[in-house]
Formats: sequence, C-alpha cells, structure tokens
Amino acid sequence: MNRIFAILCLGLLPFLNASSLINQFTEWVEFFNIEFKSDEHFHDIYKKWQSNHKFIEEVNGKNLSYLLGHNQFSGMDSEDFRQYLGYSGVPMDRIFNKLDSEPTILISEEIDWVKKGAVTEVKDQGQCGSCWSFSTTGALEGAYFVKYGNLETFSEQQLVDCDTFKNGGRDMGCNGGLMDHAFAWIEKNGGLCTEADYPYVSGETKTTGTCKKTCKVVDHSKITSFVDVEPSSDIAMMTALSQQPVSIAIEADQREFQLYKSGIFTGVCGNKLDHGVLVVGYGPDYYLVKNSWGLSWGDGGFIKLGLGPEFNNGDGQCGMLLQGSYPKV
Repeated sequence: MNRIFAILCLGLLPFLNASSLINQFTEWVEFFNIEFKSDEHFHDIYKKWQSNHKFIEEVNGKNLSYLLGHNQFSGMDSEDFRQYLGYSGVPMDRIFNKLDSEPTILISEEIDWVKKGAVTEVKDQGQCGSCWSFSTTGALEGAYFVKYGNLETFSEQQLVDCDTFKNGGRDMGCNGGLMDHAFAWIEKNGGLCTEADYPYVSGETKTTGTCKKTCKVVDHSKITSFVDVEPSSDIAMMTALSQQPVSIAIEADQREFQLYKSGIFTGVCGNKLDHGVLVVGYGPDYYLVKNSWGLSWGDGGFIKLGLGPEFNNGDGQCGMLLQGSYPKV
C-alpha cells in the first residue's frame, strides 16, 4: 500500500485525484496478488486498470440486463487478455448429425445441470490457452454423470500433454485446440484419467508438459461417439441441453465479456470463435455457461448469455450456437 501510494504521489499518474480510486486499485492489487516488475510495469497496469474502471462505470450506468466488475483481468487491455483464450477454429471434418438411436426429446422451460449435480466446481486454466480441454472435460463429466450417476473430475492436463500431434492427437496444448478433436482422442485412448491422478499445472508453467502414461483411465469413461449440434438453432441447442451439458465455442475477446460480473449478457459480442466453454443449462431468456477462469471472473465463474434469434442473426450470443457438441459414453 505504501509503495503504491508513493509511486502515485511521485507524479507517475498525474490524472489521479480521488483517494477512493487509489484505495480500490490497492485492494485489487492485494486481492489478486499482482506483482510489479518495475515502476514502468506498475504504471502500465494502472493505466489499463483505470481505463477498465471507467469503462465499468460507464456500462453499469446504462441500466442494462448485466453488470460489469473488476476481476483478475482488470489490469489488461484486449491484447493482454487474448492469451487466456485458446480455441483453434472450425474442425474440417465437422458433420452436423444426430445419433440414430436418440429418442424425441421434450424441451422444458428451463434446465440447470449444476443443480442436478452434473457439473464439477469451476476450474482455472491460468496462463495457458487450454480452454478447449476444460470444455472437453466438462462435457465428459456431464455425460458420465448422466450415464452412471457419479460425478468424476477429469484431467485437463492429460489432454494438454497427450492430445498433441507428437502423441497422435490433433490439438496443441497451451496453443489451442478443438473439443471434437479431444473427444476423438479420448475415444482412441479408452477414456480419461481423473484430475487427482493427473493434476493441472500448465496454468502456472504456461506450457505443455510431457505426456505421462502412469495414470489409470476412469472405468467406462471412454467416449463411444459424439454429436455435433445443428448450428444456428436455439431449438437444437435446447434439445441437446435437455440431455446433458454441451461444449461450445464463443467469441470472448470483447471488453464487456472480459469484465462481465452478473446478469444476462446481451452486450456487444460477435461470432469470431476463440474460446471453448460449457453450456450447463438455460432459462426463458438465457443460457447458463461455465467458464474456466476461476471463481473471481463473472458470477462465480459462470455467465448467462442471452437466448433468442436476435443475437448475431440467429448464430447465438457470442456465436454460441455455431459449434456445439457433446460426447456419449
């Protein structure tokens, strides 16, 4: 606190004149354990934090359906923030189909797989573009719960380390990947290990590790097939969600998404897909989405995305209806 105040008083931030803002910034630094490499680094982070603080106040002053707030990304601009994404794009062999054996599904007004017990605690991918692996494990956790009634916590690190071109996979560790590719790898591998047996470390190391062969895959966790949800259709997405949680890709690089705090997000958000997440339910006018940025982002790690044909000309808010998929075990 004293060092921060001293730097401010030295004139590095001449436009700051409100002690309450100093206190808010100091509290943010302490809460998120922000470390400064130099006075210049401090100045850079504070400028970005101050800009985001002003943006938060402006947006929240509009009385919209959602609120923004400070989180671990408040000291970042859009370029800094992009390192936390990691979706690689459209799989070339993507086929939109449904399993022939699936019965007709009645769509309810709302569904919440969190309340049903099919969703593990919010995880944190850290400084690694491994969102695709968290979306994949979330979908597998949901499918496994629906089939067997047990909630297992599966290993993202195994996918990050082992589902690579070097090891016969098609994803790129901390440099991005696709959920469909990861589903196919789990099928080929005969299942996936638990988080406890193969813990996640790439959030700290910021890199892909060496594939370990020592863990034992969970019994019956082999993916037998996966379904690509018909794109640009709320009915198709809601039908899929009536069965289990669904992996999706979204555009998450927008400033309002970066600083989202609560409510139904209806803000500016395109369909240039760059981030993998998990849809875990829906209500009358929103989809409930689990992210992989820890509890301090959003509403305890979740976001509600607006539901309806008005979003992106039917492609869904943040493009969420374009590339949904889910596995079967």
